[in-house]
Amino acid sequence: SEARDLYLRLKSAGKDQTFVRSAHRNVGYVIQVLGDHPLSVYSTIDAAKFRVWLIDQGMPRDITKRVFGSIRSIVNLAIKERGLGCANAFSGTFMPDGLRVTKRQPIPVSDIHKIQQKCFEQDDELRWIIALLSDTGMRLGEAIGLLRSDIVLDGDNSYIDLKPHPWRRLKTPGSKRQIPLVGSSLWAAKRALGQHIDTKFAFPKYCSDEGHKTNSASAALNKWLRNHAPEGCVVHSFRHSMRDRLRAIECPAEIIDQIGGWSTSGVGSRYGNGYTIEIMASWMKRLSQFVPHQNTPE
Repeated sequence: SEARDLYLRLKSAGKDQTFVRSAHRNVGYVIQVLGDHPLSVYSTIDAAKFRVWLIDQGMPRDITKRVFGSIRSIVNLAIKERGLGCANAFSGTFMPDGLRVTKRQPIPVSDIHKIQQKCFEQDDELRWIIALLSDTGMRLGEAIGLLRSDIVLDGDNSYIDLKPHPWRRLKTPGSKRQIPLVGSSLWAAKRALGQHIDTKFAFPKYCSDEGHKTNSASAALNKWLRNHAPEGCVVHSFRHSMRDRLRAIECPAEIIDQIGGWSTSGVGSRYGNGYTIEIMASWMKRLSQFVPHQNTPE
């Protein structure tokens, strides 16, 4: 527990509450299973016991690895900062093959259009967020952390100017980007700007200067999506779908990566300033017209 507190004291600056909660949750798992002891007391046998417990809770392989990665980082920092002579018992723990792996399924385009139509009909803040995600491929945290000023309505090439804020950091440096607004995402952006004129936040129900409530938004959105999307699909599935939809119109891979903020391989990708908003918007407009939206409100 002292290692956790040290880790948060040194590493939590600029991080959101999800980072803090994850550290508390994962260390809590260790304490629950193995007890709260000096780091030198834990052995590789304890780490294996902890792995078995996580698996027995039904955690898939990727989540189990993520928990171990968090604990490993917390212990490593404490060992270095305190000059401890012990090894990190949670480093190098074997993860057996054959464990269940979570895989988010993309939402089929036909279902996306039905969901968008439902959003137009219900026309509230939660549905604006879904509509925005559905035609941008943004991460949920990226969307709900937006300021009104991050939404640029500029004639034929409206876009999201996505950048980090004190209440919401971005996942990677490449996540800072401009995302064209088309179809339902343009509708959602206009609706948000038209309603919340007394606040700087685009979605004030889920964001304030204190932070953004990604978990609350995710729970509410996924609960609604269960009734409108195929089994196994969640809010993040829109992001997977966006990549497939861009592939379907033969959009170049570098443009796909720039729109989604995905890492692009190769040295050449690090040169220059990337594609203009006009070029990206032309591809996004093709995407929105690939299967025409029906009854899209003005």
